[in-house]
This record gives sequence, C-alpha cells and structure tokens, in this order.
Amino acid sequence: MAITSSTTTALDVPTLVSQLMAVERRPIDTLNTQITSYQTKISSFGTLSGLVSGFQSASQNLSNTLQKLAATPSDPGVFSAAAGSTAVPGTYSVNVSRLAQPQSLVATGQTSSTAAIGNGTATTVTFDFGAISGGTLTNGVYSGAAFTSNGNGTASITIDSTNNTLEGIRDAINTAAVGVTATIVNDGSGTPYRLALTASSSGAGNSMKITTSGGDGSIDSLLGYDPAGTQHLTQTLAAQNADLTVNGIAITSASNTVSEAIQGVTLTLTNTTAAPASLSVARDTTAINTAASGFVDAYNALASQIKSRSAYGTNGSAGGALAGDGTLRAMQDQLRGIFNTPASGGTLTSLAEVGIAFQKDGSLSLDSSKLNNAITTNFSDVTNLFSSSTGFTTRLAAWAKSTLDPGGLIDTRTQSLNQYVQDRNDEIDRLENQMTALQKRYTTEYTNLNLLLSRMNSTSTYLTQQLASSNSQNK
Repeated sequence: MAITSSTTTALDVPTLVSQLMAVERRPIDTLNTQITSYQTKISSFGTLSGLVSGFQSASQNLSNTLQKLAATPSDPGVFSAAAGSTAVPGTYSVNVSRLAQPQSLVATGQTSSTAAIGNGTATTVTFDFGAISGGTLTNGVYSGAAFTSNGNGTASITIDSTNNTLEGIRDAINTAAVGVTATIVNDGSGTPYRLALTASSSGAGNSMKITTSGGDGSIDSLLGYDPAGTQHLTQTLAAQNADLTVNGIAITSASNTVSEAIQGVTLTLTNTTAAPASLSVARDTTAINTAASGFVDAYNALASQIKSRSAYGTNGSAGGALAGDGTLRAMQDQLRGIFNTPASGGTLTSLAEVGIAFQKDGSLSLDSSKLNNAITTNFSDVTNLFSSSTGFTTRLAAWAKSTLDPGGLIDTRTQSLNQYVQDRNDEIDRLENQMTALQKRYTTEYTNLNLLLSRMNSTSTYLTQQLASSNSQNK
C-alpha cells in the first residue's frame, strides 16, 4: 500500500483576523453612519440658526428705519444735516453769517528748533481757557481787554532740561493733551522756527491764557500769554462762535456742529451763506425701502433653506438633511401663523397692503412704489402695521428670538441631536473595548492553530520519511 504525504499551508493570520474583525465591526460602522447623519443635522440647524438671526435683525431694522428721517440741504457746500428720531418733517430756512473757530497763537521766531531755551530749570506751564472781552486788538495783541475763565479747569506741563527746545515743548504739549495743539512753522526769516498753538475747542469761551512759574524766565518769555496783561505770543486767529439763523431766529454756537437748533436735527456748518439756504426734513423713503428689501431677502433666504433641507427625495434623488424633522414643520407652521394673522389697531392689516406679498413659490416680493405711496399717504398706519405690539416686524422678531433662545425650537432639537451623538459615541467606546479583546483572542487562536498545523506537517513529513526508508529496506 502506498502512503502519500501532503503539507497543509500555514494560515495568513493578520489577513484572516482583519477580515473577521471587519465583520465584527459592522455595528460600529452603523453607529458611525448614524453619528455622521446627526452631525449633518446639527450643522443644518446651525445654518438655520444664522438665517433666523439674520431675519430677526432685518425685522428689527425695518421697524427702526421707519422712524428714520432724511435731512437734505439745498446747498451741501454750506452745511450738512442729520435727522434723528425726534425730528419733525418740514422745510427750514438756514442762514450762516459766521463760522465758529478756535484761537490760534504764534510765538516769536527762533534760530533753531532743537537748541535749548533757558538753563533747563524746571518751569511749570499752565493753560486756562475762557472769554476775552473789551479792549482793542491791534496786530494780534490785545490792549485793555479782560479775561474771564470758563471754569472748566486748568492743565499744566513741566519744561526742564529734558525738553527745553521748541520740539521738546511741542511734544510736551501734545503728549499732555492739555486742550491745545502745538506745531512748529518755518516762516523763512532769519529766525524762522515759530511755535504755533491752537486751542482744541472752538468758540469765544475757549480763548487761551498761559502762565508760568519757576525757571529762569526764558520759557515765560516764549509762552507767557495773558490777554488782559503781558502777551509774549501773537494772536493769529481769534476764538469765535458760529452765528446763524433758523427761520429767522438768531442762534449762537461755540461749535460748527449745531444740535437742536432744529428739533432732532444736527447741523454741521462748513461755510457762510450769501443768501438763506433751505433744509428739507422728510421720511427717508430710500432707507425704508432698503430695510424692507433686506427684510424680504432675509425671509426668502430662511424659507428657502427650510424648504430645501426638509424636502423628501424623489425619483432616487437624495432628500434634505432634515427631511421629516418635526422642528422644521413647527417653524414653518409658526411663521405661517404670524403672516396669516392680521395686525390690529390701524386701517392697514396685511403686508400685501404696503407692497410686501407672497408669490406662488412661497417667497416674498417687494413693490417699492406701493410701499412709498403708503408711507406718503398713511404713515401712522404703516408704522402700526410693522411696529405696534401686533405689528408684523414686532411679532416676527419675537418669534426669531424665541426660536433661538435656550429652550427654543432650534436649541432643543440641537441638544437632542447632540445627546444622540454622545450616546452613540459611548456605545462605540464600549464596542471598541470588545473589539480589542476579540481581535486579541482571534489572533491568539489562529496563531495557535498555525502552530498545530506546523506540528502536523512535521509529523507527516517524519512518517513519510520512515515509511519510505522501511519500503526501501524490504526491497
């Protein structure tokens, strides 16, 4: 009888274990797929949250902009104007006879801007501000005038050996912010460098008085200035108020920015008038239309995303990430309820009456001419339609806030989805521990099986050799 020897091939343990583990890990793969789906939903709600926030802002902006007025001057080269919420529509006559200006002084010339002035002994320089009255002004110097402090306090700097040059004095004044701006001008003379001082505030009540104490007198000889006494600086511009009339009423202002000369309106004067200019204050229909357009766009962006993300797939196409999600249905129902509920308290009750209407596809559109006509003919009811307690922008902004707030629709759903993700991650962690132990067991079992097969192969080889030797001897 013949005995045939066969050798069993060793197992590829890593490949075999990898294939087995791929089967064992299918529950984990399923959980990871679920997590990806939940995270996609969370991301979608994040996008919707941003759109709801944008719609909230657009609603509030439209409500606020309804009260905005435009102030339009007949001659923008004379003044500009800004109207606040308390302004009253109308036309006003404005005549500007003088602009406000700050006082400017200039010191005597120096041969150098960097040479030391005096011996460097510390000198305190004090600035006071007030009104100059009486006397005469000749070539920039007052005679017989009086100075009355405005009582707003004084400010001081110290000049010593570290800064007793024109440049040092300039920098000390500017750094200290004492209400004066200092510059150095070069007049081209033999002593060209001159320190120029300009009060930071305009108006007749903000003229300068400069006194010194200490030092060797050199700084006082340069900067000392008392309109009612010794004046070492020369006035190049006198402090003065702006003078204007509004509808024939005389008005004086220390600044060229004039508030409340017209109720709720701020005028910025830039020139005097040769003849009275007019100012028209009216509803800012351009701004209102821009805000209304922003409201329509913000709603359409939100509604479009709600629609696309909640859509079911058809004809094999994928549906939206939130298809069938009850939160989106609730949002849609709530918005529909607000738009379908009329405003109360006025003759206008629906947005369509002011040109904001739904189209067949569910989007909003704006008819600007219809809105402008409503603003012109029935502004109080337009305001009521949008901004009253039952107004549309009031209710829609409140809806957006409640939807976004903690405990609102989006927050509640997002928290739920985050919990689903956490639960599945916990389950994956538990299964991963099992997979580690299982992979170790499979590796051990099949490695041992390989050892057994190796021994069997060795035994088979040995027996085959022995039988072959015995057969050879018997011959």
